[in-house]
Amino acid sequence: MKKHQILLASLIFTVVLSSCKKNNSETKNRPNIVFIMSDDHAYQAISAYDTSLINTPNIDRIAKMGMLFTNASVTNSICAPSRATILTGKHSHINGKVDNVSPFDTTNVTFPQLLQKSGYQTAMFGKLHFGNNPKGFDQFKILPGQGSYYNPDFITKNEGEINVSGYVTDIITDMTIDWLETERKKEDPFLLMYLHKAPHRSWLMAERHMDEFTQKEFREPKTLFDKHEGMPAAKVAKMNIDGDMG
Repeated sequence: MKKHQILLASLIFTVVLSSCKKNNSETKNRPNIVFIMSDDHAYQAISAYDTSLINTPNIDRIAKMGMLFTNASVTNSICAPSRATILTGKHSHINGKVDNVSPFDTTNVTFPQLLQKSGYQTAMFGKLHFGNNPKGFDQFKILPGQGSYYNPDFITKNEGEINVSGYVTDIITDMTIDWLETERKKEDPFLLMYLHKAPHRSWLMAERHMDEFTQKEFREPKTLFDKHEGMPAAKVAKMNIDGDMG
């Protein structure tokens, strides 16, 4: 069995922001944190919410073991600004990442820095799309910019820039599991950020799935050709899926 086929069955969204002295008692009581993120993953493409498109049994299992959000919103829904908000807990106009182009203000303190300071071992693998290397991580291997679906390059903390053959989702998962198996210090609590490029457009799949999904028909959403005439933001925002895929 390939490593990327092994299930990461548990997901803990506990964020510890307190800085405290490290001792054996505190270390044993502090939770390990696995943060899993996919990119542009609509709720309809998770069968815990909607079974009409695809089955996602492992994500569904996480939902059953933990919590399922049925009424939630984000501070900023754009890719990089959303990640900056997660890392800092600050609004975009404060952390500086107001869009995908504006630079992140690196004077901001991120929660991985606080965890690292309090004795956590920290690692990040996958897509950051920040323009900056991540702060507060003992190990990272991240895609440059959007990254590639096939044979992607990675920016790493200890190896410089590398190229890895294969499909990006499998590679990120293998890197994550390799870290858990070979680099994680069993005596320390850890934060592991496992961040996928998929399913961000151009929605390219692993070759093993092409026969199935290139032949499968999916229903078109009712809003596919919606031009949003009459909406207050229509003059300044391009919002229709059909005509604005860039």
